[in-house]
Amino acid sequence: MFKKIALAATIAILSTGAFAADGQIYAGADIGTTKIDGVNDRENGYGVFVGYAITPTIAIEAGFRRLADYDLRTNGVNGSLTMDQISLSGVATLPLSNNFSVFGRLGYSQLKAKASFGGSSGSDSDNGAVYGVGVGYAFSPTVSARAELQKPSSDATSFNVGVAFKF
Repeated sequence: MFKKIALAATIAILSTGAFAADGQIYAGADIGTTKIDGVNDRENGYGVFVGYAITPTIAIEAGFRRLADYDLRTNGVNGSLTMDQISLSGVATLPLSNNFSVFGRLGYSQLKAKASFGGSSGSDSDNGAVYGVGVGYAFSPTVSARAELQKPSSDATSFNVGVAFKF
Protein backbone atom coordinates (compact mmCIF):
# COMPACT_ATOMS: atom_id res chain seq x y z
CA MET A 1 0.00 0.00 0.00
CA PHE A 2 2.79 2.44 0.95
CA LYS A 3 4.60 1.69 -2.31
CA LYS A 4 1.46 2.53 -4.31
CA ILE A 5 1.02 5.83 -2.47
CA ALA A 6 4.71 6.68 -2.92
CA LEU A 7 4.48 5.87 -6.63
CA ALA A 8 1.37 8.02 -7.01
CA ALA A 9 3.06 10.90 -5.17
CA THR A 10 6.12 10.62 -7.42
CA ILE A 11 3.95 10.63 -10.54
CA ALA A 12 2.07 13.61 -9.17
CA ILE A 13 5.27 15.55 -8.53
CA LEU A 14 6.64 14.84 -11.99
CA SER A 15 3.49 15.45 -14.05
CA THR A 16 1.12 17.95 -12.40
CA GLY A 17 -0.56 21.52 -12.18
CA ALA A 18 -3.36 23.66 -10.58
CA PHE A 19 -5.21 26.95 -10.17
CA ALA A 20 -2.56 28.62 -8.03
CA ALA A 21 0.82 30.30 -8.19
CA ASP A 22 3.88 28.28 -7.23
CA GLY A 23 4.28 27.59 -3.54
CA GLN A 24 0.62 28.29 -2.90
CA ILE A 25 -1.96 26.19 -1.06
CA TYR A 26 -5.54 25.99 -2.29
CA ALA A 27 -8.67 24.21 -1.12
CA GLY A 28 -12.19 23.83 -2.36
CA ALA A 29 -15.39 21.89 -2.70
CA ASP A 30 -17.47 20.54 -5.55
CA ILE A 31 -20.77 18.90 -6.36
CA GLY A 32 -21.53 16.59 -9.22
CA THR A 33 -23.07 13.47 -10.61
CA THR A 34 -21.69 9.95 -10.92
CA LYS A 35 -22.59 7.12 -13.28
CA ILE A 36 -21.63 3.63 -12.16
CA ASP A 37 -21.65 0.86 -14.77
CA GLY A 38 -24.41 -1.66 -14.10
CA VAL A 39 -26.56 0.84 -12.16
CA ASN A 40 -29.32 2.50 -14.16
CA ASP A 41 -29.39 5.85 -12.35
CA ARG A 42 -26.89 8.64 -11.96
CA GLU A 43 -26.30 9.78 -8.41
CA ASN A 44 -25.45 13.21 -7.02
CA GLY A 45 -22.28 13.54 -4.99
CA TYR A 46 -19.98 16.03 -3.35
CA GLY A 47 -16.31 16.42 -2.58
CA VAL A 48 -13.58 18.46 -0.93
CA PHE A 49 -9.98 18.90 -2.02
CA VAL A 50 -6.74 20.56 -1.00
CA GLY A 51 -3.72 21.16 -3.18
CA TYR A 52 -0.25 22.62 -3.32
CA ALA A 53 0.94 24.41 -6.46
CA ILE A 54 4.57 23.54 -7.08
CA THR A 55 4.68 25.93 -10.05
CA PRO A 56 1.97 28.05 -11.71
CA THR A 57 1.07 25.02 -13.87
CA ILE A 58 1.96 22.03 -11.69
CA ALA A 59 0.27 20.96 -8.43
CA ILE A 60 -0.41 18.01 -6.17
CA GLU A 61 -3.99 17.57 -4.99
CA ALA A 62 -5.63 15.32 -2.41
CA GLY A 63 -9.37 14.84 -2.28
CA PHE A 64 -12.34 13.08 -0.76
CA ARG A 65 -15.53 12.56 -2.73
CA ARG A 66 -18.85 10.89 -1.96
CA LEU A 67 -19.50 9.51 -5.42
CA ALA A 68 -22.83 7.84 -4.79
CA ASP A 69 -25.44 7.25 -2.12
CA TYR A 70 -28.08 5.02 -3.69
CA ASP A 71 -31.33 3.87 -2.09
CA LEU A 72 -32.25 0.62 -3.83
CA ARG A 73 -35.47 -1.37 -3.98
CA THR A 74 -35.81 -4.67 -5.83
CA ASN A 75 -38.72 -7.09 -5.54
CA GLY A 76 -39.92 -5.31 -2.40
CA VAL A 77 -36.54 -5.50 -0.65
CA ASN A 78 -34.82 -2.25 0.37
CA GLY A 79 -31.11 -1.66 0.17
CA SER A 80 -28.45 1.00 -0.07
CA LEU A 81 -25.09 1.53 -1.75
CA THR A 82 -22.55 4.24 -0.92
CA MET A 83 -19.29 4.79 -2.76
CA ASP A 84 -16.51 7.07 -1.48
CA GLN A 85 -13.23 8.05 -3.13
CA ILE A 86 -9.97 9.31 -1.69
CA SER A 87 -7.33 10.39 -4.16
CA LEU A 88 -3.86 11.85 -4.59
CA SER A 89 -3.29 13.36 -8.01
CA GLY A 90 -1.02 15.45 -10.08
CA VAL A 91 -2.84 18.24 -11.89
CA ALA A 92 -1.31 19.95 -14.94
CA THR A 93 -2.87 23.25 -16.00
CA LEU A 94 -2.62 25.00 -19.36
CA PRO A 95 -3.60 28.69 -19.13
CA LEU A 96 -5.54 29.85 -22.20
CA SER A 97 -5.98 33.47 -21.05
CA ASN A 98 -5.55 35.49 -17.85
CA ASN A 99 -8.66 33.86 -16.38
CA PHE A 100 -9.45 30.71 -18.38
CA SER A 101 -7.51 27.41 -18.28
CA VAL A 102 -7.80 23.71 -19.05
CA PHE A 103 -6.32 20.98 -16.87
CA GLY A 104 -5.64 17.28 -16.71
CA ARG A 105 -5.38 14.96 -13.73
CA LEU A 106 -3.50 11.70 -13.17
CA GLY A 107 -3.06 9.95 -9.85
CA TYR A 108 -4.00 7.30 -7.33
CA SER A 109 -7.55 6.59 -6.19
CA GLN A 110 -9.05 4.34 -3.56
CA LEU A 111 -12.76 3.61 -3.81
CA LYS A 112 -14.73 2.17 -0.91
CA ALA A 113 -18.20 0.78 -1.49
CA LYS A 114 -20.61 -0.18 1.28
CA ALA A 115 -23.83 -2.02 0.52
CA SER A 116 -26.72 -3.35 2.53
CA PHE A 117 -29.59 -5.29 1.07
CA GLY A 118 -32.31 -7.35 2.68
CA GLY A 119 -30.70 -7.49 6.12
CA SER A 120 -27.18 -8.32 4.95
CA SER A 121 -24.32 -5.93 4.32
CA GLY A 122 -20.81 -5.84 2.97
CA SER A 123 -18.05 -3.58 1.79
CA ASP A 124 -15.30 -3.62 -0.79
CA SER A 125 -12.45 -1.37 -1.87
CA ASP A 126 -10.59 -0.88 -5.11
CA ASN A 127 -7.25 0.85 -5.69
CA GLY A 128 -6.21 2.19 -9.04
CA ALA A 129 -5.57 5.16 -11.25
CA VAL A 130 -7.74 8.24 -11.41
CA TYR A 131 -7.66 10.56 -14.40
CA GLY A 132 -9.69 13.47 -15.64
CA VAL A 133 -9.89 16.65 -17.69
CA GLY A 134 -11.48 19.95 -16.89
CA VAL A 135 -11.75 23.70 -17.36
CA GLY A 136 -11.15 26.47 -14.85
CA TYR A 137 -12.04 30.13 -14.59
CA ALA A 138 -10.37 32.55 -12.14
CA PHE A 139 -12.81 35.17 -10.85
CA SER A 140 -10.03 36.84 -8.85
CA PRO A 141 -6.47 36.03 -7.80
CA THR A 142 -7.87 33.99 -4.88
CA VAL A 143 -11.16 32.49 -6.15
CA SER A 144 -11.68 30.17 -9.13
CA ALA A 145 -14.33 27.81 -10.43
CA ARG A 146 -13.82 24.54 -12.23
CA ALA A 147 -15.71 21.81 -14.04
CA GLU A 148 -14.20 18.36 -14.44
CA LEU A 149 -14.96 15.01 -16.02
CA GLN A 150 -13.21 12.39 -13.91
CA LYS A 151 -12.74 8.63 -14.16
CA PRO A 152 -12.14 7.42 -10.58
CA SER A 153 -12.33 3.75 -11.59
CA SER A 154 -12.90 1.61 -14.66
CA ASP A 155 -16.63 1.36 -13.87
CA ALA A 156 -17.40 4.88 -12.59
CA THR A 157 -17.45 8.30 -14.27
CA SER A 158 -18.17 11.58 -12.51
CA PHE A 159 -18.80 15.15 -13.62
CA ASN A 160 -18.17 17.80 -10.97
CA VAL A 161 -18.43 21.58 -10.67
CA GLY A 162 -16.66 23.35 -7.84
CA VAL A 163 -14.90 26.35 -6.43
CA ALA A 164 -11.33 26.72 -5.14
CA PHE A 165 -9.82 29.27 -2.77
CA LYS A 166 -6.10 30.13 -2.70
CA PHE A 167 -4.31 30.93 0.55
